[in-house]
Amino acid sequence: MRGIAVAAIALTSVMSMAACAKDSGGTSNNAGSSGTAASGCKLADKPPAAAASSSTAGDGTKVDGSALKVGLAYDIGGRGDASFNDSAAAGLDKAKTDLGLKADAVKELTAAPNEAEDAKQTRLRQLATEGYNPIVAVGFAYAESLKVVAPQFPDVKFAIVDGAVDGATNVTPLVFAEEQGSFLVGVIAAYQSKACHVGFVGGVDIPLIQKFEAGYAQGAKAAAPDIKLEKKYLTPAGDFTGFQDPAKGQVVGQGQVEAGADVLYQAAGASGKGVFAAAKAGNAKAIGVDSDQYNQPTVAESKDVIVSSMLKRVDVAVFDFVKAVAKNDLASLPKVFDLKVDGVGYATSGGKIDADLAAVLEGYKAQIIAGKITVSDKPSS
Repeated sequence: MRGIAVAAIALTSVMSMAACAKDSGGTSNNAGSSGTAASGCKLADKPPAAAASSSTAGDGTKVDGSALKVGLAYDIGGRGDASFNDSAAAGLDKAKTDLGLKADAVKELTAAPNEAEDAKQTRLRQLATEGYNPIVAVGFAYAESLKVVAPQFPDVKFAIVDGAVDGATNVTPLVFAEEQGSFLVGVIAAYQSKACHVGFVGGVDIPLIQKFEAGYAQGAKAAAPDIKLEKKYLTPAGDFTGFQDPAKGQVVGQGQVEAGADVLYQAAGASGKGVFAAAKAGNAKAIGVDSDQYNQPTVAESKDVIVSSMLKRVDVAVFDFVKAVAKNDLASLPKVFDLKVDGVGYATSGGKIDADLAAVLEGYKAQIIAGKITVSDKPSS
């Protein structure tokens, strides 16, 4: 929106519901909420206000990338998934505009669900053979293929989103602190929930998506210690159709709404469209992922229930990588795209996050950046 090990979190059975019911009328800690949520949970004390900070925008130096031929190998879903791949596509589009990439010097190819490994190798090899350089592999699923293909084309600069290839000096990892951004939308969920009961829907039960779950749960509990959480993954590790099954996403989302959750956060690729549909049908709220999904045309019918999105700035990483190649300065890229470099964050489109809640979020953000809060990338047991 991806190293594989499975860890689960069984939050539904260990969270107390009593405090949620008892505090349904609100408490003195409710000041600073968006007005719709604090009645549901007893909220923790607000974090200290964030100090004003100056912008760390780019250096503004004009970079000419018109001589580049750029290839993108998308994960399943490709351009138009309203999530992870679309964010990568946005970075490519920005490179076209800002760096002067020529329209005929860009090629985009897309993976098929559960395709054979040699299909990924063929896709990468095709781009390299046709002279595309740099090439961005969008998704950790390309890691094994890059181990084979990258050494065959030592002069081609590859990048992989959400992965790394040990020993391949011509492969740049573009990785993110998804758990940090997810912490912040967990806070949003706690403030938006009237039932003090929220849900998480993951596409595939793998360590990458568990990072979203872990941060979300930690943020929600930091804001409202008694909050109840539902969680479910659409498919187990190894079955990547969970990222492209809106119907299953809707069924799981509906189940969480029926269980009492009134804010659903999805990290499920194109399957998230179904989670949004379930939230809308059940009069619940939803939180998107990767892109600002409130503004995504492919989920426009559900935009009224989307209160925020966890921004995973794949667009920034893709653009910065292409720009760094054009400048011949790959060393300038951050090791991790985290809150400190605005590599993750939260969206405010739709007007559901008022100034008071924004101040709370910025307070938590400042504490994470300062190291006063450490966000786990693994769900608690």
